[in-house]
Amino acid sequence: IEDETQVSRATQGEQDNYEMHVRAANIVRAGESLMKLVSDLKQFLILNDFPSVNEAINQRNQQLRSLQEECDKKLIALRDEISIDLYELEEEYYSSSYSLCDSNDLPLCEAYWRQDFATLSPESLSMPLAAATAEPSVAPSQSSTPSHPHVNGHGAVPAEHS
Repeated sequence: IEDETQVSRATQGEQDNYEMHVRAANIVRAGESLMKLVSDLKQFLILNDFPSVNEAINQRNQQLRSLQEECDKKLIALRDEISIDLYELEEEYYSSSYSLCDSNDLPLCEAYWRQDFATLSPESLSMPLAAATAEPSVAPSQSSTPSHPHVNGHGAVPAEHS
């Protein structure tokens, strides 16, 4: 028995079919929205994971500090070797017959040899030469040798050529 309604059976079937399509589209849109939300949460976790980001920064910082300390040590050793070689060359020059300097002139690196090596720190190594020579001290003669052993194993030879 057919009910007496204002719409026919074919029209009602089309309406039900359209309603199913709309509900299916809403379910698909909700699923896509959930997938986007999960993706955003993963991205947020990756980008804003501050403990692991801080840990990575701290590790890199430690690596760079150890590299800096290693380079500083190598530079200090190189500076010491160069200053010792310079001192030896100056001694040779000042004691040679080619020297045009007065016998009272001090070698260029005399201020370096006056410093007490036991109290040197990396901060004092970068101190200007004028500050190092500002200390009152007695000027040694040109044939005197430094009171500390040489780093590179070469001993200072007293001036034999006058």
